[in-house]
Amino acid sequence: MRLSKSKYIVCLLFLWTTVLNVYGQKPDEQLTVKGRVVDQDKKPLPGVAISIQEDKKNTTFNTDGNGNFTIEASTSDVLVFKMVGYGTILKPAGELNMGDIVLTKSLVDAGDNDLVYIPFGVRKKREVTATISTISATNLPQIPSSSLTNVFTGRLPGLSIYPSGSQQPGYDVSSFLVRGRSSYNSNQEPLILVDGIERNFAAMDLGEIESVSVLKDAATLAWYGMYAANGVIYVKTRRGSATSTKVTFDAQAGLQAPLQIARPLDSYSYATLYNEASINSGGAAVYSPAALQAYQDGSDPIKYPNNNFVKDFTKSVAPTQRYVATVTGGNAYLKYYTLLSAYQQGGFYKGGYNETYDANTNFTRYNLRTNIDLHVNKNLDVALDIGGRITNLTFPNQGTAAFLNAVYSTPANAFPVINPNGSYGGTSIFPTSNPQAMLEARGASTDLVRNMIATISARQKMDGILKGLSAEVFYAYDIAGAYRSGFTQTYATSELLPTGLYQTYGTASKVDYLGNSFSGNVKKSEFWAGLDYDRTFGQSDIKFSSRVSRQIYSVFGNLDTKREGISNRLTYGFKQRYFVDLTAGYSSSENFAVGQRFGFFPAASVGWIISDENFMKGTSSFLDFLKIRGSYGLVGNDAIGSARRFAFNDFFSRSTTGYTFGTGYTANGGTAQLALGNPYLTWEKAYKTSVGFDAKMLKQSLSISADYFYEIRKDLATGSQLPSTLGQTLVYVNEGEASYRGFETGISYNKKIGSVNLNVFGNYTYQTSKILKINEAANLPWYQKSVGHPITSVISPAATANSGAGYISSMYKAMGIFQTQAEIDAAPKQLLAKDVKPGDIRYVDQNGDGIINGLDIVKTDYNFVPNSVFGFGATVAVKGFDLNFLLQGTVGSSVTINQLVNAGNTNNGFLNQFSVDRWTPTNTSAPYPRLLIAERGNNTVNSDFWIRSSDYVRLKNLELGYSLNDRFVKRLKLSQLRFYVSGLNLLTFSKLNDLNIDPELPESGFNSSYPYMKIYSFGVNLKF
Repeated sequence: MRLSKSKYIVCLLFLWTTVLNVYGQKPDEQLTVKGRVVDQDKKPLPGVAISIQEDKKNTTFNTDGNGNFTIEASTSDVLVFKMVGYGTILKPAGELNMGDIVLTKSLVDAGDNDLVYIPFGVRKKREVTATISTISATNLPQIPSSSLTNVFTGRLPGLSIYPSGSQQPGYDVSSFLVRGRSSYNSNQEPLILVDGIERNFAAMDLGEIESVSVLKDAATLAWYGMYAANGVIYVKTRRGSATSTKVTFDAQAGLQAPLQIARPLDSYSYATLYNEASINSGGAAVYSPAALQAYQDGSDPIKYPNNNFVKDFTKSVAPTQRYVATVTGGNAYLKYYTLLSAYQQGGFYKGGYNETYDANTNFTRYNLRTNIDLHVNKNLDVALDIGGRITNLTFPNQGTAAFLNAVYSTPANAFPVINPNGSYGGTSIFPTSNPQAMLEARGASTDLVRNMIATISARQKMDGILKGLSAEVFYAYDIAGAYRSGFTQTYATSELLPTGLYQTYGTASKVDYLGNSFSGNVKKSEFWAGLDYDRTFGQSDIKFSSRVSRQIYSVFGNLDTKREGISNRLTYGFKQRYFVDLTAGYSSSENFAVGQRFGFFPAASVGWIISDENFMKGTSSFLDFLKIRGSYGLVGNDAIGSARRFAFNDFFSRSTTGYTFGTGYTANGGTAQLALGNPYLTWEKAYKTSVGFDAKMLKQSLSISADYFYEIRKDLATGSQLPSTLGQTLVYVNEGEASYRGFETGISYNKKIGSVNLNVFGNYTYQTSKILKINEAANLPWYQKSVGHPITSVISPAATANSGAGYISSMYKAMGIFQTQAEIDAAPKQLLAKDVKPGDIRYVDQNGDGIINGLDIVKTDYNFVPNSVFGFGATVAVKGFDLNFLLQGTVGSSVTINQLVNAGNTNNGFLNQFSVDRWTPTNTSAPYPRLLIAERGNNTVNSDFWIRSSDYVRLKNLELGYSLNDRFVKRLKLSQLRFYVSGLNLLTFSKLNDLNIDPELPESGFNSSYPYMKIYSFGVNLKF
């Protein structure tokens, strides 16, 4: 008999309850606890403060002169041992049997809060030899945003976060890049892990998160074998504490506003420019002086309309809100952390009404998480994490891209929105571009997405077999599904003809229910099991971990994707001064042929706390701590670019045109072979080197970390160079090679100056990449070859609703704009358009043949990935007030504005807000070429004429808070009451400011893209 998943979970809970009753200690049995507290040298420690967690009387006991203590407690109590200069110890009262409690001196970076989470393990910062950057969620601002990526931007060295897709509510698509790019086969997205399991964290609530770490070098990445060459973002969720029961509640309300949005031309300006473009293209003026006058004076808004679709159909601000409640607590046997949050982000559309539905974009999300830790007995610990997420996204059936394209690009004089007879306006040129009709007569859809995640783990101490040995089993199961419902409707538009009659376009229909559909059904399971060994011998510390793993990813209609491997890690420390880590992963990928799927990925790292050496004693007046470290290793990446799945096999298509037999005219269906499979395909091999140091100075108030890194990546998948005489292509071959190198640093300064608590922090990362090998055509001239140039290129935003973004690195070199016919006659002949006249772009004859054509295209170094990424901020707290801010920016990146300045189509004459700054005989210093309706190829080809620097500095976030006086708060039965205001994306300083486009996402708010938002919010935080 098979159990359903819900019954399965109930059975597990029943099993745990049984285990607690059989093997656990019964709660609330009174006992007298006696013992002794000693240091690591077994010397008694007098004066150690001992308290009971959750003791409302706050009673504290102290050890006597011999370190002895006696306390009355219950079996459910947890005893806390604290002493200045020593690490805090927590022990269940029922597990203390006259034994010694050992307190260890807190060395620098080895205190209670100096924890660093690594794959299936935790270390003190002092012990870490790898390059890991970590930030605690308590240091992050509370921002009512649907994506957490907005909160982490600019806060961690080596991590670059940039918007890379739709910013529509519920999407907020962003990409991550760790250190740099050394592969040209993918965007090199890092592996994102939540509590060790591959999961996306962007849709989590900030309250779920304890910390976020970025794993950057081979010392940690080798654990994941061929899945983590691009780095790892490791998210640790919050867990319960038995220290005290805490209840918190956060409420935020905010407003979001577009950073930049298209500014459409009014009808008069549009008609004037259209006449100019038509004449430049050899035609006549389309709009008469009478029409131009009518557009100016508004005398006939039906025949000569003057719409502002952006103003009429988009809001200047839209609401957003967030509510979060958490409860945490526990005792000696059970600890829990529970969160429930609700988030809502309204869309910024307006202008349409339908009593049946609201087609404005609207997004809501509900998050639930419960993390439970069960201390079954002194040898067995069990953890259960359950989380759920429900999202609702409503949007117009017309589609976001189509609707925004109509709002941004439809000429102001195209049609009246509503005709005198009450019908929707339209024309034969713009039959389906009425924004009001799209919102109120086209229908709306709602996507309901449900996510459930569950993780169970058990750790059993095995000291009876070998002291310090333990076993762990870890299993995660995630499911997700989407359900679409809504209303469907169609509309018709009408055009008032000179005869007084109406011409109708399309067919209107009444509202009906949309056919419901299920999609996006995903199941993922992940299993880890293995052993840990943690033992101290004198001054030597040994830690060993070994795990086997298996992951299965299932999508309805596709074959399962499977991964499996073995991971091992050995750590040795001597005198808490010298450290060595050896890590090795042995993993597989189905992307490669049977027999060639497994690879071995070793890495080693060392650390030396040089400040503890005798020869460094002279620096102790200002230098408190200095650790130097380095790592080297091999990590893999099983991505093979855009190749089909199972590219090692040959595949055939059955849908190709076949042959005609006999006297018939219809061909019989045929079969054709796709690109030849390559059975020798293998994974990318990333050889990573990292060398750095960590330092603390000025009584540990100043902390500095810095790293130099270098990576060379081999066996990149690149196109094959098969001769064309073969008549067939090959999928890919592993003949590519690339590298990156760079430097990163992080700095923080913490100081209390009188009543002021000050924390200043900053980070900086510099990186550059280079293509070392790539298969290209043998006859390419040197200036068109990719070798020696950086990986990636500038991003060309979508020019229309149906064209996707592209990557551009090859382009013509421009020499400004032709000013006279004499310049044209003296220049090389440009063959990119039928005619070249003054006002057109002039190009460099790269090969000197007197002709401008495809042979003059050059490979450039322009790049959307910046060379430098930085963040700088501070937190100041004084007398109940607190202020924190972050300035974030980039240097060395570029964007192309070609598809913005030349946006449009023949229907609107390719005219937009940028067209005003075009070249004319009386405005020869204009930034853009002359206007044309036809034969525009010369001025629209990819060239550096359209390249602009996207360097910027942005006030990413600012938060100002005030906590009420403690005495007043206690009267309200609260422990804290704080009010705060915050903002996201508040100010931007960029060379693109004059263009009114955003340097991070230039196309946002233009063409057909949802705008990038700034957010202002007010919040209140209560702690009970």
